[in-house]
Amino acid sequence: MSAAPAFRRLPDPARIDARLEPRAVGEAAPYAHHAVAPDRRRGRGAVSNATGRFEPLARVAFDDGWQSLEDLPPFTTTVTTDTARKVITRNESPDIPFDRSINPYRGCEHGCVYCFARPTHAYLGLSPGLDFESKLFVKPDAPELLARELAAKGYVPKTIAIGTNTDPYQPIERKTGLMRRILEVLEKAGHPVGIVTKSDLILRDLDILSRMADRKLVRVGLSVTTLDAKLSRLMEPRAPTPSRRLAALRGLAEAGVPTTVMVAPVVPAINDAEIERILDAAAAAGVESAGYVLLRLPLEVRDLFREWLVTHFPDRERHVFTLIRQMRGGKDYDARFGERMSGSGPYAWMLGRRFEKACDRLGLNLRRTALTVEHFVPPPKPSAQLELF
Repeated sequence: MSAAPAFRRLPDPARIDARLEPRAVGEAAPYAHHAVAPDRRRGRGAVSNATGRFEPLARVAFDDGWQSLEDLPPFTTTVTTDTARKVITRNESPDIPFDRSINPYRGCEHGCVYCFARPTHAYLGLSPGLDFESKLFVKPDAPELLARELAAKGYVPKTIAIGTNTDPYQPIERKTGLMRRILEVLEKAGHPVGIVTKSDLILRDLDILSRMADRKLVRVGLSVTTLDAKLSRLMEPRAPTPSRRLAALRGLAEAGVPTTVMVAPVVPAINDAEIERILDAAAAAGVESAGYVLLRLPLEVRDLFREWLVTHFPDRERHVFTLIRQMRGGKDYDARFGERMSGSGPYAWMLGRRFEKACDRLGLNLRRTALTVEHFVPPPKPSAQLELF
């Protein structure tokens, strides 16, 4: 009697891409050697998608011998509603010029590999890697929540910053129009706002911004990391090209909106040679001021950035981190207030002096439009009786 043939159960498609490994909550995610296949992450900045640091189990991709990794679908952008009850976030950081901010979105599809906001996705049980740029959260009620908070008894107006964590003009904004509705609330209330973005989509709202600028209620900063379109595509794959950002700066300046160019972040041995060129181009576009920020590598960003370097600039990885440590007191990152933005040591000093000399030569930072709260009128509360005319 012949033996019955042996069969092997086919792998479960829901489990073929991951193995769960226990680790302590808060332990750094094991990014090294777990890069996602290029076809699955095409158009993304991060190379991997390791589990967030607060998860008790780490999810690690592996091939079970059935070429299972080749069958996994590419990362697609998903959007989830964020049912936040408040929209204004407060901070007491002594080295930033604002104490309140608004972030209409969590996560950012621009995919900037160096983004210091990536670790915030770990609080949602998601990865600061590819999840950060593909799993987005939107606050659809942000304008209504803002109006309610501005109308609260005892509210004291002061400039609100928008775009300090994730970009308010990322691609999803074309569909939601959240920023325009937020600006309408701020304009009506006469409330000052400072906006930071990488996107020329801000020109869509130029009508509102120009009216607010006439009343000294708005200031806009655009980040220009490099003038090299190929390098920009690697560092920030879904952000507008450098030429479009410079065109946005010109459009804002010509409309009378106070503009600032942000050379940010400055990455040693990657884009630091472009400081003067970026400032030259921005000055020609009509900006009135400029600023710069040294590369920051908090928490998971360090490993994500290292992976990116090994993938795209393997010959520079050691050199880049050697320079970073020279500017961070021998560490990969120094989070101390006053040091985290500009670093310390001879190399950081040189970058600062180059920036200052270029600004002096171009006449930048000689004036800075001050915003005012003199126009502020609290929005009417939802329950307030309408005035009779």
